[in-house]
Amino acid sequence: MKMKNLTNLFWLFLIVFSMCSCTNSSGDAPVQNAGKTAVMDGGQSTVKDEESQKDIVKVAMGSADHSTLVKAVAAADLVNSLSNAGPFTVFAPTNAAFDKLPAGTLDNLLKPEQKDALANILEYHVALAVFKPDMLEDGKILSMANGGNVNISNKDGKITVNGANVLATVPASNGIIHVIDAVLLPE
Repeated sequence: MKMKNLTNLFWLFLIVFSMCSCTNSSGDAPVQNAGKTAVMDGGQSTVKDEESQKDIVKVAMGSADHSTLVKAVAAADLVNSLSNAGPFTVFAPTNAAFDKLPAGTLDNLLKPEQKDALANILEYHVALAVFKPDMLEDGKILSMANGGNVNISNKDGKITVNGANVLATVPASNGIIHVIDAVLLPE
């Protein structure tokens, strides 16, 4: 009698194991939960969630004025970092801000061998906390993700960061985005 129970248990285990080991055609096992799908080995940026507020990267991806920033974030391999829980404050230069850089600067920074330099510049646009507009007081100094500091000016409600004008503010699920009209360059 015991041998029959062990045999049945073995077959039950085998059936359950084979059902659990099924994968999709790419070999990655998707996980679904309440309309959300994630591929387990792709990092935070691969989480598909059409219900929650968008994170900073997804907000930027949805903005026609930030396609250059999105391209730079991808080239610096920072997509997953900025898709994480944060909280982050991102000073996001517009495409026009990148156009103000000297000719060839952006093309050079987007080269694979310049990845570290590009990441340093982009991290200079990120504070590891949420700073809403009312918190950006005149004379405030913010520490940035790359270890540098930026200076805030707030005169009659006009906010600048290292001289770049804050044009708009957009909330995100993992922080806040302040759209700026210039690229911030670390010393």
